[in-house]
Amino acid sequence: MAQRLLIVEDDGEIRKLLSAFLTGKGYAVTEAEDGREASAVMMAERFDMILMDMMLPYKNGEELIRELKEDDPDGERSKTPVIVISAKSKLDTRLEVLRMGADDYIIKPFDLEEVLVRIEVVLRRRKEQEESTEVLSHGSIVLDVRNNMAHAGDVPLKLTSKELQLLKLFLKNPKKTFTKANLYESVWEDVYYCEDNTINVHISNLRNKLKKACGEDMIETVWGIGYRLKALSEGE
Repeated sequence: MAQRLLIVEDDGEIRKLLSAFLTGKGYAVTEAEDGREASAVMMAERFDMILMDMMLPYKNGEELIRELKEDDPDGERSKTPVIVISAKSKLDTRLEVLRMGADDYIIKPFDLEEVLVRIEVVLRRRKEQEESTEVLSHGSIVLDVRNNMAHAGDVPLKLTSKELQLLKLFLKNPKKTFTKANLYESVWEDVYYCEDNTINVHISNLRNKLKKACGEDMIETVWGIGYRLKALSEGE
């Protein structure tokens, strides 16, 4: 699904330029031409990012950021990243906007490719932040990604760094069968050139620790292919 962007800009030429460019890059773009329209759209819909000018009719950018970050009962809208695009170039102005909660500040005139890169960077950073707070589970196994802590039921799992990364990979893809190359390149972040004992040793250690805590094998060997998590029976 395409990521949703809201462009808030009263200059129609700039707004249409950004909209056409970002739509061509695969984003789903909504436009707002003034602060009042932007406020209504922000309250009614959810966006993956907002590109916002500061000098707007009816409501300026500062008011919109304040609404977005503070008037948010469920705490979800305030997480929306904001990139300000403004002709105001004074350092004090930029710092104040960032203190208010904007994620980045681009000065007009701008290069479209730079805008695209800034969007990608902010979205990637936000995704990493969200993933760092997630909790993954499979049956009785629970992994707190942010704190690198895992347990099976009430039993803490004492795992090495690589074992934690392997477990995270399995939990994020519970139905996938991983080849040794998949595991090595994902966890060790290097090219898997040839058969060695690295994967076997780490999988064996992780499997033994999970079996001891869960009372059964939780990692299956798919002969001739690789490894996967054991499927859960109904009700688990």
